[in-house]
Amino acid sequence: MGSQSGSAVLDRTATEAPIRVDTRTTGDPRRDRRRAYALLGLTVVLPGSAQLAVGNPTLGRFALRGWFGVWAGAALLGLLAVVNRTAALTVITHRWFLAVLQVVLFAMAALWLGLLVDAWRIGRPDRLARTDRRRLLVALVVLLVILPGGTAYAGVNVGAARTAMTSVFGAGDAAGAVDGRFNILLLGGDSGRGREGLRPDSIQLASVDAETGRAVLFGFSRETEHITFRPGSVMAGLMPQGWTCGDECLLNGLYTWGRDHADEFPAGTKDPGLLATTEAVEALSGLDIQYHVLVDLKGFRSLVDAVGGLDITVQRRTPIGSQANIKGWIEAGERHLDGHDALWYARSRANSTNYERMARQRCVVTAMIRQLDPQTVVLNFGDIANATKGVFQTDIPQGALATLGDLAVKTKQQKITSVNFVPPLIKPWDYDPAVVHAAVDKAIARSEQADEKAAEEPAAGPEASTASGGGAKASATEPKKQAVMDRPGSDPDADTSDLASVCSAG
Repeated sequence: MGSQSGSAVLDRTATEAPIRVDTRTTGDPRRDRRRAYALLGLTVVLPGSAQLAVGNPTLGRFALRGWFGVWAGAALLGLLAVVNRTAALTVITHRWFLAVLQVVLFAMAALWLGLLVDAWRIGRPDRLARTDRRRLLVALVVLLVILPGGTAYAGVNVGAARTAMTSVFGAGDAAGAVDGRFNILLLGGDSGRGREGLRPDSIQLASVDAETGRAVLFGFSRETEHITFRPGSVMAGLMPQGWTCGDECLLNGLYTWGRDHADEFPAGTKDPGLLATTEAVEALSGLDIQYHVLVDLKGFRSLVDAVGGLDITVQRRTPIGSQANIKGWIEAGERHLDGHDALWYARSRANSTNYERMARQRCVVTAMIRQLDPQTVVLNFGDIANATKGVFQTDIPQGALATLGDLAVKTKQQKITSVNFVPPLIKPWDYDPAVVHAAVDKAIARSEQADEKAAEEPAAGPEASTASGGGAKASATEPKKQAVMDRPGSDPDADTSDLASVCSAG
């Protein structure tokens, strides 16, 4: 009886209860495939959302909070950049911020890796067809390379930036503007084989308006002679009569002289050669120099290779090698120069004057500035950071990077007026210092008052912006002024008044 009653209950239950099909067991191939890919996609867009929906809710909530926290921090930094770009640059160039950012990026890479693998796991690839399993695995590998791999690579680059900033930039106090301008001495030295010490072959002074970023670039020939130093300067005390011993006392020789006579300089002088060169350019220009940047050309090759080469339009066939041993040529035309050729293009002396060489050096620097866009920096930052080790020397402190970085952004958006103190403006071996001072003052005055019309006009000197004649306005029909020189070994046909006649940077 009892047995029959129990059997009846079972029969009634079996007939009344609906039959449930566990699709997770039997499976719908299309739905399983969509589900697996959807979980990976959710992890890409919102890391942790897949775990919150299907897997581990605790892990999912943790990941989502971290993800939104990162974006909130980025949004605050972006807002700060809009309100006060200098303040934002101060934050992102601080070594502690870079250290924290590096840790965050590595943590994000590790978390993303774990979340993607877990999303692939909870997508149950074992229930997919063999072809779908393979495709899902390929998708996982690609995502792992792009997302965790890319984030970790960014962390490595941030670490390289922090190391480079610590090694290149000091921790001193930032200097203020003088008469509303920052004046930065730019030196290109060459300590390669066959050179006795380091002699700055490229000597330029960048004078930048502290408010607008409008800049004037003054170039001084390495062969400038008869330099009388400012009263009260260190060099005036060491050389009351000036650096005036003729062809043996050239501007670029002061660096070596300072190094060789370091014991004569005041105690605590870090770089006597640099101090001597700086005070000479101050005497020549009449401007107070706050900072310097020295680039050693022997490391320039690796830097050019790190950014993928330079695009330069070469107007004149340029030899590779010395006058007595020309090993090859950089042909005229549009050229993509690697580090080897770019270095030779900047330093080649054969079949040209030093003034043409100055123009080529500035052209290479211009090409570097124009082509060093944010994308190139981000993609090649590790190589760039490694290439700059030992290449750059500067006294710019980390505390000044934000201000100067903000100015650099403004400067890059405007034309840069260039004035080279070479023939025909002056003869570096026989000139009137008052002419140099007047040209400097005039160029700065015109830069400060520049509007769109004035920006298109040539400034004082043989080169203004991309090209110009002398101090007067250049006409399209006016013949080019030739640099007629009366020194032995000079090239009487070398036109140094037009940078475009030497090269152009694309």
